[in-house]
Amino acid sequence: MQKHVLIVDDEPAIRDMVAFALRKGEFEPVHAGDAREAQGKIADRVPDLILLDWMLPGTSGLELARRWRKDALTRDVPIIMLTARGEENDRVGGLEAGVDDYVVKPFSARELLARIRAVMRRARGDDEDGSVGIGPLRIDGAAHRVFANDAAVPIGPTEYRLLHFFMTHPERVYSRAQLLDHVWGGNVYVEERTVDVHIRRLRRTLEPHGVEHMVQTVRGSGYRFSASV
Repeated sequence: MQKHVLIVDDEPAIRDMVAFALRKGEFEPVHAGDAREAQGKIADRVPDLILLDWMLPGTSGLELARRWRKDALTRDVPIIMLTARGEENDRVGGLEAGVDDYVVKPFSARELLARIRAVMRRARGDDEDGSVGIGPLRIDGAAHRVFANDAAVPIGPTEYRLLHFFMTHPERVYSRAQLLDHVWGGNVYVEERTVDVHIRRLRRTLEPHGVEHMVQTVRGSGYRFSASV
């Protein structure tokens, strides 16, 4: 069954170009020109992935990303931001808003499809090792869910994979480069600062449950997951 990809961009030429690339990659594209139309498409069918333009009329792509990450219907849907903004702060802003990856315009169809497949692999957890529990935290690998003190923890796809890697490799320090290799995959180019952004998002996700301290910063070395303070 073809994966369903929602393209949210106010430029018809961009939507048509992206849709053509998606069909060549055996994805099923659906178009939306603004936030209202995108919400309608999602109500009809929740997509497997969203390609979201940074600049949209009315509601910005960043605001939409934040909204969708808070909505139970779209919380786990991977989002790739399409942006003409190449500055690092803008890219980090997108990641902070809940975006899983970004593609800077102009981009090639080959790059776009590679990014889509990489994000979908991470979201599916293709290298899932199964269920694991440490202290009050537990991952149900079969259900792809996280629990803290038996309460469900809403979590995004990249943070899920990051947490799963940490929990299956506890008490060991990993550098940003090592985390990129293990969690993002060595064949995908992602900047090391991206790791810091997702670490912050993971801690914010765990904070309401009082377990954010388990994701620890080791100054000058990287990050470690530990049940001890």
